[in-house]
Amino acid sequence: MEIEKYKILLVDDEKDILEFLGYNLKKEGYLVSAARNGKDALMVAKEEKPHLIILDVMMPEMDGIETCSKIRSIPDLNNTIIVFLTARGEDYSQIAGFDAGADDYITKPIKPKVFISRIKALLRRYKEPEEKIEEIKLKDITIDKERYLIIKDDQEITLPKKEFELLILLASKPNKVFTREEIFSKVWGNDVIVGDRTIDVHVRKIREKVGLKSIKTIKGVGYKMEL
Repeated sequence: MEIEKYKILLVDDEKDILEFLGYNLKKEGYLVSAARNGKDALMVAKEEKPHLIILDVMMPEMDGIETCSKIRSIPDLNNTIIVFLTARGEDYSQIAGFDAGADDYITKPIKPKVFISRIKALLRRYKEPEEKIEEIKLKDITIDKERYLIIKDDQEITLPKKEFELLILLASKPNKVFTREEIFSKVWGNDVIVGDRTIDVHVRKIREKVGLKSIKTIKGVGYKMEL
């Protein structure tokens, strides 16, 4: 995809930050829109379907974490990359952001060249939406990849993006042991640095929400979906 076709939505309640980031992105040829709070961001995102959204954490009306969660519930935005802007040392915000479905975070303040480099790296991971419906069936559950839904006992279960992608990965090859390195690479990408316990936390949440006991821990190696 040509760079000028990428649409980026900036969401921050500080006008100076919107102008600073917007100026540097437009200079690179990106199509940039902006919102000053979470509620406006949702409306703009639904209308414009951006390829990437840059979200501040602390905002009026609706904070970045809640905004991210709501965006992840919109099927048309399943492939949108979401990156948080966080202040240095806000470890809690970063963890909460990943749990809400964010793909990455950028620590501010950040130099323009570094910022643009990070954005280019993130957009290289953008995937065009798949046209065909794909489902994975595992015993009593069905994973609907197009709608980002899990169906169990006629009940629909939704998961944050990273939990869903991790489940798809394990379910795509039952009984295969995925190493922790493979999981990090395929679900989070090589450009993202996350904590050692991130996979464990995501697996635990999948087990709790879906009731899946078939995800087995291979001590010192990784995980597999046992059938």
